[in-house]
Amino acid sequence: MCLILFAWKSHPDYPLVVAANRDEFYERDTEQMNWWADHPHVLAGKDKADVLGSPGTWLGFSKTGRFAALTNVRAPSEKKPDARTRGELSSMYLTGKDRPNEFIQSNAKRFQQYNGFNLLMADLSDPANAEMHWVSNRLMMGQNIRPRKIFPEQALNPGVYGLSNAMLDTPWPKVNHRVAAFAQTLAMDSGQLKNADHYLKLLADTHEASDHELPSTGVSKDWEKALSPAFIKTPAYGTRSSTVLRVRKDGTFEMVERRFDANGTIGHDVVTGALTAAPGSNLAV
Repeated sequence: MCLILFAWKSHPDYPLVVAANRDEFYERDTEQMNWWADHPHVLAGKDKADVLGSPGTWLGFSKTGRFAALTNVRAPSEKKPDARTRGELSSMYLTGKDRPNEFIQSNAKRFQQYNGFNLLMADLSDPANAEMHWVSNRLMMGQNIRPRKIFPEQALNPGVYGLSNAMLDTPWPKVNHRVAAFAQTLAMDSGQLKNADHYLKLLADTHEASDHELPSTGVSKDWEKALSPAFIKTPAYGTRSSTVLRVRKDGTFEMVERRFDANGTIGHDVVTGALTAAPGSNLAV
């Protein structure tokens, strides 16, 4: 499944740094990272599979300082085949105008239409009031995952975080191991949007967890082990893309995407730019 490592207001030059892997079946139709034709301020890949709902994205950024990323909650026993595609939630946020807490409040009732998800949203359009939120339509009750009916404020404090396919900072082996590596890489980053390969390298880790470390999420033991590395590779399923996003305090940003299929790397793109003011914001770049 997926892994998102991110630092929120934890670097002197970057309010936001993200390093993420998207894992999916190799045959699933996907559009690479690009500026969307229908929303030219949005930079993201796009899921092109035949799904219920609007084609969405797993991770994206906008010129107005909006960031969204999404992971599935791994709970095979409760998965509904007729649920709406979860990726449309991140697309809705990226193309909308609500701040993260407003988005949660206005969409809480529709969250039940989706299988389990984690959604990260940040708004850097006004640096003095930049905010980041996490929301999930599931919660942990003991060792069990249950639907969430109430969505309290989940604004994130400054810090370094890891998110996979459970709740935020659930200590799965890949989360623990890669958060530590991410924090070290972040500490060595000069803040000049250089050396993205250092982040891509930590995302490329193929170390499998030992049996006693594996979570129990309802899939077979062999599948739990195959899904345990940060970078997954099986004959039909694996890491499809690694993405690094860094946003500087001066509004400049860089997003890097490296793409893969079953045979290895198939593409690498780097997009740089500067934030533009959203209506009503105080951004000045």
